[in-house]
Amino acid sequence: MTKHIALIPGDGIGPEIVAQAKRVLDRVADLFGHEFTYTEVAMGGNAVDKYGDPLPREMLDKCLASDSVLLGAVGGPRWNGVPGPMRPEKGLLRLRAGMGVYSNNRPAKIWPQLASASPLKPEIVGKGIDFLIVRELIGGIYFGKHETVAENGERVAIDELRYSESEIRRIGRIGFETARKRNRRLCSVEKSNVLDSSRLWKKVMHELAAEYPDVELSDMLVDNCAMQIVKDPSQFDVIVTENMFGDILSDEASMITGSIGMIPSSSLGSGTRGLYEPIHGSAPDIAGKDIANPIGTILAVAMMLRDSFHMAAEADCIEAAVSAVLDDGYRTGDIFSPGCTLVGCREMGRLVTENLKKG
Repeated sequence: MTKHIALIPGDGIGPEIVAQAKRVLDRVADLFGHEFTYTEVAMGGNAVDKYGDPLPREMLDKCLASDSVLLGAVGGPRWNGVPGPMRPEKGLLRLRAGMGVYSNNRPAKIWPQLASASPLKPEIVGKGIDFLIVRELIGGIYFGKHETVAENGERVAIDELRYSESEIRRIGRIGFETARKRNRRLCSVEKSNVLDSSRLWKKVMHELAAEYPDVELSDMLVDNCAMQIVKDPSQFDVIVTENMFGDILSDEASMITGSIGMIPSSSLGSGTRGLYEPIHGSAPDIAGKDIANPIGTILAVAMMLRDSFHMAAEADCIEAAVSAVLDDGYRTGDIFSPGCTLVGCREMGRLVTENLKKG
């Protein structure tokens, strides 16, 4: 099978981790008889420097011409002073909107080999951490109107939060369908005691529940959810929530698993083309030092193969290779503990690649 992948190395450690993910992809292609071709795309701060635009139209077109997109990371303090529309992160928002990916799926799963790295008490970790956050991605406050105006002699900032019934229903179906494939429990997270948008969210979710009688739906306020994720994460199977709440909760969930460097994510729309990336940032402080953890990006490749290319065996192969490397005690600095072997980004990529085995 031939698939064309757009690679966005991005900024900071992005080029380093994407290089190791591509290394894994090439080996998977050899093992399973596929052909993966690549187009490199400039986005983020590097695109601002080169083109004066965080995502030039021609770069978006390259992504739209691909079968899926793999992203490293974008942004950094170097571009903090540029005008708002030119911020590297604006390129990412425009990419999501341009690709029409409205569902961001972030797993929170602890690897047994890294249980001791979790900041939670062992008795909490021992109950298990394995849930998925389905986050609406192209609506809500991030995509509303933003302005700062003068009123009564002072500056007033306004950020608009809007959700339509169709947007909520669309992401709600993803939540229910995802829960149906797992343990059939869906928790809808909102702030319906304060926000009209959340009251509509809750109403639509309960309307959808009638179509999914085999899925248990529960409701939770976002502040309570933030507490419950650290108090007893084992209670969750699938969480579905709006854009900003999902952004915050998924970062919290990633940290209880031991390292943000281990967590991949996928962003999908109505077709098979998706946007895949690790959830961490560009980490400019360690860029170029060969110490970044590439595993989150490598696991994002596994998600791409499974969810967009329907290559389940190939995805399983990658995840098994990562597990084998962790079993052997190899760790990058962010997940290192005494008694393990410290390795860099390139060496971790090599180890995972060497442990890839068909069947």
